[in-house]
Amino acid sequence: MDSQRAQALKLLKACPIMRLKDFAARGIAPETLARLVRDGEVVRPARGIYQLADSSGDAARVLAEASLLVPKGIICLTSALQFHELTLQMPSAVWMAIDRTAWRPKIDYPPIRFVRFTGASLTEGVERHAIDGIEVAITNPARTIVDCFRYRAKVGLDVALEGLREGLRQRKVTSDQLWTYGTKGKVWTTMKPYVEAMVADGA
Repeated sequence: MDSQRAQALKLLKACPIMRLKDFAARGIAPETLARLVRDGEVVRPARGIYQLADSSGDAARVLAEASLLVPKGIICLTSALQFHELTLQMPSAVWMAIDRTAWRPKIDYPPIRFVRFTGASLTEGVERHAIDGIEVAITNPARTIVDCFRYRAKVGLDVALEGLREGLRQRKVTSDQLWTYGTKGKVWTTMKPYVEAMVADGA
């Protein structure tokens, strides 16, 4: 049991977030993890997810935790803006897109707000990033900004405008990229005057 304990801690130092089944695949029993949690060396932020008690709970790690719980989900909207450093907003929940027909899971932690994507929206402009050893699907900067305009009633027009301004200022997006995603998302007519004004002002 002591060797399992040492192995579990070693694994968590190498990969800060792990699932119960990841430990099981390496021969570590649930009882070992339960003992580590009771001793305060390991915490369980969500059911089936474990990390070291002294690990820093930054915003990116929360995205990884959410992606572990919803493997086919896509980090989007304000959460994606924050990941790309295009907003100062700190969303109270992780914004995640799932397929229109997918089952909506009930998750206590981390708090997740779901939106529905369909068809090409589930793949176009979606990047894969490794966060703490976890592959996380996140919409790219241009796609994220366009989605914020599409869902401005949910996230707020001010958030969409902040993302647009920062995206252009930091040169993480171009007008052509915004036009491409905006046209496909049928929101370019709404975005166009803001894009043109910011480009003219040098963002």
